[in-house]
Amino acid sequence: MYKKFLSVLLIFMVVFTFVGCNQTTTVEPKYADGIYFAQEDGFTKGWKYVVTIEVKDGKIISADWNGANAAGGSDKVTLSKAGKYGLVAKGGAQAEWHEQAAKTGAYLVETQDPIVITYKDDEGHTDDIAGVSIHVTEFFDLAEKALANGPVGKGPYKDGAYYAEEEGYTKNYKYTASLTVINGNIVAADWNGVNINGGKDKDTLSADGEYGLVAKGGAQAEWHEQAAKAEAYLLETQDPTEITYKDDEGHTDDIAGVSIHVSEFFDLAKKALDNAPIAEGPYKDGFYYAQEAEFAKGFKMMAHVAVKNGTIVGVDFNGIAEEKGAPDKDNLSKSGEYGLVAKGGAQAEWHEQVAKVEAYLLETQEPTAITYKDDEGHTDDIAGVSIHAIEFFTLAEQALADAK
Repeated sequence: MYKKFLSVLLIFMVVFTFVGCNQTTTVEPKYADGIYFAQEDGFTKGWKYVVTIEVKDGKIISADWNGANAAGGSDKVTLSKAGKYGLVAKGGAQAEWHEQAAKTGAYLVETQDPIVITYKDDEGHTDDIAGVSIHVTEFFDLAEKALANGPVGKGPYKDGAYYAEEEGYTKNYKYTASLTVINGNIVAADWNGVNINGGKDKDTLSADGEYGLVAKGGAQAEWHEQAAKAEAYLLETQDPTEITYKDDEGHTDDIAGVSIHVSEFFDLAKKALDNAPIAEGPYKDGFYYAQEAEFAKGFKMMAHVAVKNGTIVGVDFNGIAEEKGAPDKDNLSKSGEYGLVAKGGAQAEWHEQVAKVEAYLLETQEPTAITYKDDEGHTDDIAGVSIHAIEFFTLAEQALADAK
């Protein structure tokens, strides 16, 4: 009886000790629930990495690694999935970038700790993750940064690529704005200008020292340098309306080191964000251009086509004036001086009909998706257009030859 009592007492003590230990050693969740986000400070070789992490019940349940391009447009995952990044074809990798990025994110979900990774070289390659040959140090560094900062949630915008451009040219240039949004945040913003005569865009022209804002205009910095500061300001404020102007020309004192007028950029950024994200298309991102070889009746036709996220997002058909300093055909028509209605009895002015032609290409996304009813290139496919449209679609086809 005494032995039986001791046995029961011993069992009771063991159970009490076990329960007591469990009560006193309860482990608190390592991370607070929510969305974590971090991005690199700048672009390297045209790209900036971003990391988005979701924590639920104290555990990391997803970790997404992505990249934004300095020119805006497609994010790196989207580009890779569409086969346009070409890590396998161009770099001989064992798998595409998005596939390796997904495995890297899965490793963090498994280990639950961004510092549980070893690197075999200074570039940040690792043997810890099977099937991953890309350098991964950027991901784990950003993951550590994001988790240290705490949950921040999602930004106000829908993820995707955004684009807007001005309707006409001023001093031969038309401004454009291209944005990339990841986790609701603007992570890339590009302000640029395309020239009616083709050639280099304004950003490239300035970076190559050919625009000469300092030498010719006495500015404090070149155009591309000031534009970059305006872009950085938008990335910081995350709102294109968070800017004040000191004059009607759009100059501001809000951005140190910027003396150029910036209202065009912020107006276009707002216009882009007010639209839906751009659907993914088959083309390569970029600005594409073609023009006729000769002038005819005082003008040479040209086509400018902008592609973002693989989709044609900007189309401009116009006529370059043969006379130096004369307005382009679009502006001449808008001013009423071309007079297609008054002089030619047309149903609408030249620029109004061309706008419908441009809209048709934006809708069809294919310059060959047009039929003509005569050898002069008139068409019944576009309501309200009586001018011959063949020049425009032929030029658009030429411009997009390198975009597929």
